[in-house]
Amino acid sequence: MRALISVYNKSGVVDLARDLAALGVEIVSTGNTKRLLSEAGIAARAVSDLTGFPEILDGRVKTLHPAIHAGLLARRDLPAHMAQLVEYGLLPIDIVVVNLYPFQETVARPDVTLEAAQEQIDIGGVALLRAAAKNFPGVLPLVDPADYAEVLECLRAGEAPAALRRRLAAKTFAHTAAYDAAIAGYLGQEPLPQTLPLAWPQAQPLRYGENPHQPAALYGDFLSMFEQLHGKELSYNNILDTGAAQELIEEFPAAESAAVAIIKHTNPCGVGTGASLLEAWERAFATDREAPYGGIIAANRPIDLELARAIDEIFSEIVIAPGFDPDALELLRKKKNRRLLKVLRPLTRAGELTLRSVPGGVLAQVADRAPLAEEEAKVVTQRAPSDAEWQALRFAWRVVKHVKSNAIVYAAADRTLGIGAGQMSRVDSSRLAVWKAQHA
Repeated sequence: MRALISVYNKSGVVDLARDLAALGVEIVSTGNTKRLLSEAGIAARAVSDLTGFPEILDGRVKTLHPAIHAGLLARRDLPAHMAQLVEYGLLPIDIVVVNLYPFQETVARPDVTLEAAQEQIDIGGVALLRAAAKNFPGVLPLVDPADYAEVLECLRAGEAPAALRRRLAAKTFAHTAAYDAAIAGYLGQEPLPQTLPLAWPQAQPLRYGENPHQPAALYGDFLSMFEQLHGKELSYNNILDTGAAQELIEEFPAAESAAVAIIKHTNPCGVGTGASLLEAWERAFATDREAPYGGIIAANRPIDLELARAIDEIFSEIVIAPGFDPDALELLRKKKNRRLLKVLRPLTRAGELTLRSVPGGVLAQVADRAPLAEEEAKVVTQRAPSDAEWQALRFAWRVVKHVKSNAIVYAAADRTLGIGAGQMSRVDSSRLAVWKAQHA
């Protein structure tokens, strides 16, 4: 057997190559990977030994050669294919271990240049992976270090089974599809492109979805935006509520004032701002003193002991903040069923799309980040709002976009007074908001 190893992420590759060599597998490698293996005392042939052609163009062309791709694409069950390899003096390649240049990580940097991004577009690696995955009955594609141990175990037992080969091929094509989607998304300039390039890896399987009989999983990088400091794994509904809470609290910059939002079933129960987080909490909680039970609390500043003591008096599923003072964290951790999330980076990004699934497709729109522009507002009442009323309107505007339609928000300049959500009639939503305000 013969393995071609060329990896950017070198985690576990030395042990893999050593174990493959112990099984009698010949190692072929390129550039830095070959140097690493040689330094570890593992014999590896250079790709140029197979191609008879050196690496050129600063390493841009290494494996793009018929001697490599014929060895990958030749079907082992077709005698004519194998005879052609012999006729042209080409060698079959049975295992491909490749992972790609870190394009996604590169373009995530705020200071990245177009040229730097271009240099991280992997061509040869993608070609190797796709060729190996296409011919998976005869070639094992390995794109993820997490799969090394399972493949080695199978090879020690004699053979990699067909089900494993097919699964690795599917994983490989999903990986290259996500890679291409990231490139297309970065290079594309249209807010609503002709083709929507979406390919998100599964981040976490979930115990169930909205209801216990629904299988579910989370895809994308949502979890990378938080560090969970305490509590059980997030559920499907927890993740929905967490996203809603954090998107709402990001309407209120920490430099402007302290802010607290309380969320239940993705709808705000109350939002408040103030000189301190405790003051903001008291204003948010005053909107509705019943609904917050079992809800989500989000703050725009690190949570201090004062706020921790206040919110500890009610049951909350999740508390979200950019940080927690040590004494506040110690107190909040005493409730084992409370989840604590530290925000690592903002959820909202300029120009980002919001998506909703419909049967057979998705609806896409640019996310609503627009502030209330007073100069564009059309006053239809006999008198214009006072300065205090404009302040209240600006506050309500920030909140109402996060309330499910029909959405009504009554607010002062620093708090919600009553919220009516999700009614089929806007009149009923208004009545509900008034009732909430009267009974707070």
